Amino acid sequence: MIPQQGEERNDILCYTRLPQEDIVYAPKLAHSMHLAYSEDGLNYQALNHNSGVLFAKATENEDGTLRAKSLKQPYLFHTADGCFGVVAVRTEAAGEPDEESKGKVLVFSSRDLLQYTELGLLELRADTHVSDVACTYDFERKVYRIHWTDESGQAYENTIADILSLTGISAPEQAQPLTANTISADIEGILPRNVISVPEEIGRRLRFKLTVPENVAVVVPDRVSAASPEELKAVRATALYSDGTQATKRVNWNTDAIDWDKAGTYKITGEIHQDHYPFPIALNRADPCIAKWKGKYYFIATNDADKEHTLYMREADTIPGLVTAEEALILDSSTYEGIGGLLWAPELHIIEDELYIFHAATPGEFFHEESHVMKLSPGGNPMNAADWSRPCRVVKKDGSYLCEAGKTISLDMTVIRWNGQLYAAWSERQFLPVDLGAWVYIATIDPKEPWKLTSDPVLLTRPDYGWANNHTFVDEGPFALYTDEKLYLTFASAAVDATYVVGLLTADKGADLLDIRSWTKGNYPLLTSRSVPGEYGPGHNSYVTDDDGVIWNAYHARPGIQGPRSSGLRRVHFDIDGAPVLDLTEEKDLNPQLKQVSMEVNVG
Repeated sequence: MIPQQGEERNDILCYTRLPQEDIVYAPKLAHSMHLAYSEDGLNYQALNHNSGVLFAKATENEDGTLRAKSLKQPYLFHTADGCFGVVAVRTEAAGEPDEESKGKVLVFSSRDLLQYTELGLLELRADTHVSDVACTYDFERKVYRIHWTDESGQAYENTIADILSLTGISAPEQAQPLTANTISADIEGILPRNVISVPEEIGRRLRFKLTVPENVAVVVPDRVSAASPEELKAVRATALYSDGTQATKRVNWNTDAIDWDKAGTYKITGEIHQDHYPFPIALNRADPCIAKWKGKYYFIATNDADKEHTLYMREADTIPGLVTAEEALILDSSTYEGIGGLLWAPELHIIEDELYIFHAATPGEFFHEESHVMKLSPGGNPMNAADWSRPCRVVKKDGSYLCEAGKTISLDMTVIRWNGQLYAAWSERQFLPVDLGAWVYIATIDPKEPWKLTSDPVLLTRPDYGWANNHTFVDEGPFALYTDEKLYLTFASAAVDATYVVGLLTADKGADLLDIRSWTKGNYPLLTSRSVPGEYGPGHNSYVTDDDGVIWNAYHARPGIQGPRSSGLRRVHFDIDGAPVLDLTEEKDLNPQLKQVSMEVNVG
């Protein structure tokens, strides 16, 4: 990409980080590519909360298990077609030399520096470990020049016409040593690599996508006509954000100055409404789910307070009312034979006007944990345990159980509605003969008997990135978030400690969800312990829409690194592409100094 004369451009710095304490910023996280942004080439702003945006994929062992990988020495470069590439040294998970990568470098391509494709290992035709690498495109010779250093410090250069094909590389020739970078940036733990110049539009897009927006203005109509207070309630404010996005807000209008029986123009004031949910809203409650059923809202979650032996539910007229609502016992580990504990991840779903609870349970042992479904009886009260059916274990389309008890567990089953079809997605972990880690699957289900699959399971995601296999190999907790054009499926990854994170899968409108090619997986997580100060290990979230049409993210996190898993609520914002933003805190959602608004009202 050759800069055009007079073109406004930004600088993008590529770097890795020094690992910190394992629970805070482990090697699997530090050994990834991070990005920083600068408008003047001197002052750099870390993007994505100073967290990685590009991770090396795990490789697969002969027995089907995954072998975690990391990357070091990433180097950004422009490709001949005007896009971007990355070369890096692939390592073992903690940064040790990777024998499979001896004499090779890892190559990625990207159109926007946000979504990356791992192309694979490029052979350098040398039997030595690579310690450093750089790549540039020579526009005169029309070749890529790959400059690298081996483990002994000897420098070489190869050329290749099409680096994205990974074929046709020249033999290495000795070269001058790679020069050490002199980039200085005030970013915690930074190990700087290189800087590239990008068009201002791409730089702005990176900044908007990888920083949390902030409320910068609030707009209301200058003047409206109304005949009653009820008509005024429909007049909303529009909150504007630093990235150019916006959100509609309800206003509590003060109509005391209006005489509704007298025609005229009145000046009134109002205050933007904002529900306040200090974290946590429920201690020792994990995997929270909120749903609306027949005019009431219901909250249910995993109960960590008694080691997952009970499921309690709350009922209220509003979502804020759930915070202080009384709890009612719905299920415990002594109610039914075969339901002996580990009552995990309950979810409320409405299917053909029937209310169901999807949850996991075991007769006793962890290795017998399986997905179950309960149904509310016709006309039943959700807060009355007797009105719920006995949990029914999920079965495959041939009628056999979803998993073989004692060998494979299933959990975190959710429901997806898309293109007129009903699907279930869930997490499954095979322990015997080898532990594969937890993988997420999808299948169609019978809407009349939603505990029955009607298609074969299809693998959606497995924990192949460092953020997903940190401490343990886990992808779990899928839940769907819908927009007009996209289906967003968030899922939780890594261990259920402070390293827990939220990842994202995306499918387009009209896509076949059983075709893995319909899905795009994000290279980096949406929500981590670095997203919101004081909230550690956020994950296993669900979504609910309130009476104002506002979508809320119900999630769990820890109030302290070693704190108990506890539930939180935060508004879901949508970024410049319509993708969910899960870390927009209350003060960024609505600037307190902008809450007061005014307008004129014409009466008569």
